[in-house]
Amino acid sequence: MLCAGKKSYFAAAVCIITVTSMLTVSYLRLQRLSHQPKVIQEGRRCRGKIANSSITALKGNKTFIISPYFDDRESKVTRLIGIVHHEDVKQLYCWFCCQPNGKIYVSKAKIDVHSDRFGFPYGAADIVCLEPENCDPNHVSIHQSPHGNIDQLPRFEIKNRKAETFSVDFTVCISAMFGNYNNVLQFIQSMEMYKILGVQKVVIYKNNCSHLMEKVLKFYIEEGTVEIIPWPIHSHLNVSSKWHFMQDGTHIGYYGQITALNDCIYRNMERSKFVVLNDADEIILPLKHPDWKTMMNSLQEQNPGTSVFLFENHIFPETVATRMFNISSWNTVPGVNILQHVYREPDRKDVINPRKMIVDPRKVIQTSVHSVLRAYGNSANVPMDVALIYHCRKALQRDLPRESLIRDTTLWRYNSSLIVNVNKVLSQTILQAQK
Repeated sequence: MLCAGKKSYFAAAVCIITVTSMLTVSYLRLQRLSHQPKVIQEGRRCRGKIANSSITALKGNKTFIISPYFDDRESKVTRLIGIVHHEDVKQLYCWFCCQPNGKIYVSKAKIDVHSDRFGFPYGAADIVCLEPENCDPNHVSIHQSPHGNIDQLPRFEIKNRKAETFSVDFTVCISAMFGNYNNVLQFIQSMEMYKILGVQKVVIYKNNCSHLMEKVLKFYIEEGTVEIIPWPIHSHLNVSSKWHFMQDGTHIGYYGQITALNDCIYRNMERSKFVVLNDADEIILPLKHPDWKTMMNSLQEQNPGTSVFLFENHIFPETVATRMFNISSWNTVPGVNILQHVYREPDRKDVINPRKMIVDPRKVIQTSVHSVLRAYGNSANVPMDVALIYHCRKALQRDLPRESLIRDTTLWRYNSSLIVNVNKVLSQTILQAQK
């Protein structure tokens, strides 16, 4: 016996630790070997239908694939952003077809269901597979077995294979637009504020919206500002408009918002310096800087090694308005006029304000809505005197009298440019159709 003859407790403890360490190393080595890609076929052409939907259901195993991304930050892997049933999906395999040699590799996937599932049976998941060392596959298929016919499996294009230079500084990710969304005026105002603050791209995961909103989206798509990702999650799962599970038969919370946010980070990892995670009724307003670029330059200088910056959310109730900026042509447009709402709710005692984020997407591994779950680098809370989130929506503290609210006219610093820009958009979309 390995530890025979050891009489002292110290020696026995050292012996136990040594044996445990040896067993752990052996186990980890076997685990890694079990996930190594293995050749199962040779001399084949890559077949199978290319998947072109933003959400693809795999047959019979409660798994939905959004998109795969190449990720070499730790090792050479394909990381698929997906949605899985947290209990019923135990085993998946990546099938890689390598050309021109025609070898088909199968790699056992690591299924990492995100911790922020909020009780729902389905949650965002990373499905991670080691890639073949001597092959840079352009497509991957997913199957619950290492055996079968790859020709019968949908093929997904692996994005981010080639590193690119940043095409934009800031991309805003909005997920998800649902409920026949029709807050047209506030949406246009938010879009124009984003542009004033330095945003070049807004990615919207669209479930549905009104006909009028479609016209506005078409304008911004043609302008080159908006990219629409169709998000028909209701076709696959029973979705909830709540963020937490209510035991009401729903499968996933808030229209799969967390999955969309993670996909948006990876989708823009190689093309945007920063990614901004907020809703369409939220605007990060800098107080000490004129725009986001100068603000982020300053924040990065003050917080070296930080990749996630979190901004406090503050509610400006849409029920409390001023008479300022009552622009007659805007009164025919459905939605809220944010320039008339400059009273914010005070902080509540013992209640922490939720935060939204500006992140370096290359440093994020997994994100939730109000914080990142895994990232390289630090997170920093941005002080309220540097910036805050202007969030114009229904009141949270509904019984507060007006005199208890805080007058905050930071938004008015941008009123001249905002009014001109909103009028231009309205004249080419809504008002033009009303003539």
